[in-house]
Amino acid sequence: MGDSRPTHAHADTDGHFRRKESSFRDFISTEPGAKYPPEKDRYAVYVNYGCPWAHRTILVRGLKSLEPIVQLIVTDFDLTENGWLFTGRNGSDAVDPLYGFTCLKQLYLKADPHYEDRYTVPVLWDKKTHTIVNNESSEIIRMLYDSFDEFLEPDLREANKPGGGFYPQHLRKQIDEMNEWVYNTVNNGVYKCGFAMTQEAYDANVYPLFKSLDRLEAHLADSTHQPYLFGEHITEADIRLYTTLARFDVAYYNIFNCNLKMIRHDYPGLSKWLRNLYWDESDRTNGGVFKKTTFFEAYKYGYLRAKGRQTHGGSDLGWPVIIPRGPVPDIEPLTDEEEREIINGASKKLNGLKIDNNGVGASPTSNNPFSAEGNGRGMGAMFGADVDSPTDGVGSPMTTTTVGSPSASKAGDDDNNNNETGFDENGEFHPRRMIKRRTTYNEENAKWYKAAKKAEKKLGAPSMHLAL
Repeated sequence: MGDSRPTHAHADTDGHFRRKESSFRDFISTEPGAKYPPEKDRYAVYVNYGCPWAHRTILVRGLKSLEPIVQLIVTDFDLTENGWLFTGRNGSDAVDPLYGFTCLKQLYLKADPHYEDRYTVPVLWDKKTHTIVNNESSEIIRMLYDSFDEFLEPDLREANKPGGGFYPQHLRKQIDEMNEWVYNTVNNGVYKCGFAMTQEAYDANVYPLFKSLDRLEAHLADSTHQPYLFGEHITEADIRLYTTLARFDVAYYNIFNCNLKMIRHDYPGLSKWLRNLYWDESDRTNGGVFKKTTFFEAYKYGYLRAKGRQTHGGSDLGWPVIIPRGPVPDIEPLTDEEEREIINGASKKLNGLKIDNNGVGASPTSNNPFSAEGNGRGMGAMFGADVDSPTDGVGSPMTTTTVGSPSASKAGDDDNNNNETGFDENGEFHPRRMIKRRTTYNEENAKWYKAAKKAEKKLGAPSMHLAL
């Protein structure tokens, strides 16, 4: 029986949001004779950058360095009756690169012409048999953990990772137990609040949501649960929680009425955990996968559109999308002490330069670009990257520039100015690109800064221009 609700409705007739189970539940397996064996470039994952469920698969693909092995195909993040669309906007392809489709509905119907449920992401697609293997994010990420390890360098294989990988045998029971209540009350709980259509439905879910956030805060207070949820190594529990909390303050708090508390102001443990994952660009995050796959403006826009369609009967006409400018910044920087903790716990490599686990540059002519001590240094992003910063207040130098202005051009190098003009490729001005920047480098470590910017530019991130 298909989902009879209109795409925009979300809630059932009693006002409660109930997520439907995924329909395709096959697995990639290394077992002899498996229907879907691991093969290089056989599989693709369909995603969009706004969806937290798809974000899980993007994170694991990046953390595992599976880019050459599993193709990523991106849709726009406007949901329609035909599912997610290929528009060429917001990181998406202009059309589906495999079949020329314009919407995800066509892909689902190619896999099953009688399919009647919703056309969701992520989708794990088999390019050899032209069908959907799986569209359940929790199962897809577990396939990505180790199914393709034979194609990876030894240090990237789960069996060789410190702590036992993302789903270590000795922690599976604890991870599974946490996953269950976090999914029901947090991951899905924000949707139960945001798409509730009665006061009773909203009240029935908003208090359990914050009770679970309180529980997570208490969990992190245990020294054995630091810096990650189960100790020294990132696990599946961190990945599944991150995609919700990265969206919490910027989208769920205002748009989904999850506003009893904010992560940044009311949950210091969760806030530190979130910022550690976001700002860390060490080997632990494979060079900053969390930061590079997080797009705050996309979350504001996408959830506003979804909530607006629900309120206006599915119509995109006659109502404006007013994107909130706060909170500022989208995510707070690390404190000086928190920066030092990250540096002391990781070895960083960048363009041939290496920083040991004490944060000391291996090159005799380079100084540590992360340190908050000394003249010309201050709290900020790893590798000297700039961050939104509403006030100074920490005693470090502050440079306020309009991105793309003459002063901005003088303040940065050539690599820093490309594609940061305040205008998109259509010539439309974006006020959010008018930001204050905290400069965290000086002449002594300019070499490090320039190398970091080049690496960031080379690795890149999808061009996000909201289709208002």
